[in-house]
Amino acid sequence: MSLRKIISLFTLTTLLLAGCATTKDDPSTWTAQRYYEEAQKAMKSSDYQTAVKHFEDLEVRHPFGPYTEQAQLEIGYAYYKFDEPESAIAAADRFIKLYPRHKNVEYAYYLKGLANFDRGLSSFDLFLGLDPTTRDPKPAREAFRNFADLIQQFPNSRYADDARQRMIHLRNHLAQYELHVADYYLRRQAYLAAANRGKYLLETYPQTPAIPQALSIMVQAYRQLQLNDLANDALDVLKLNYPDSPALKALNNV
Repeated sequence: MSLRKIISLFTLTTLLLAGCATTKDDPSTWTAQRYYEEAQKAMKSSDYQTAVKHFEDLEVRHPFGPYTEQAQLEIGYAYYKFDEPESAIAAADRFIKLYPRHKNVEYAYYLKGLANFDRGLSSFDLFLGLDPTTRDPKPAREAFRNFADLIQQFPNSRYADDARQRMIHLRNHLAQYELHVADYYLRRQAYLAAANRGKYLLETYPQTPAIPQALSIMVQAYRQLQLNDLANDALDVLKLNYPDSPALKALNNV
């Protein structure tokens, strides 16, 4: 055999082997299990963008089966960790709709709460020293409802205790937001609006740390409106329940 033929044969063999290797590693040929395992590897290494891609490809190329079903749940967490809360919530909602009786469906409810919780309490705002209670309260309200749904439907869930603790935090957060609004109205001399906001806070978020200041705002607003009976009623409640409150001491200095 001539040298040229030997070289040509060697080159052809090399190309065929390379082609086989490429085909073997071509993601389009992966099984559902392979997609899932690769997504799990990416999750463990905190490469959530890659994990999302593998989960999405798994759903497209293998739309049915246990790996796809599990991927439809776990992709929500991957979106959540990749800081795409809207996509995480959408994935959780879809899973709940498709698999309402799945053994792990409670996690989808919990994930919705987590995603909304982080949207309402931005770590970036905290880093900048901004008060998250001055922001739009809608995500916090949604998170509260998500956690409430979880506890109502799965009271013995392993996520229930954490959900309850987060709900306490969210109630305080929402009460503080209402307090900011009431104080804003008071400073703008919109006294009726301030008093009504303080009353709403008392009725909606009782036993939260914002209550003493809400009562103080009500006292000040009613006095400005010359509604002295209502002002005295609010003051009596403040004295009786929060005798050592800085809000009461501030009123005494007014």
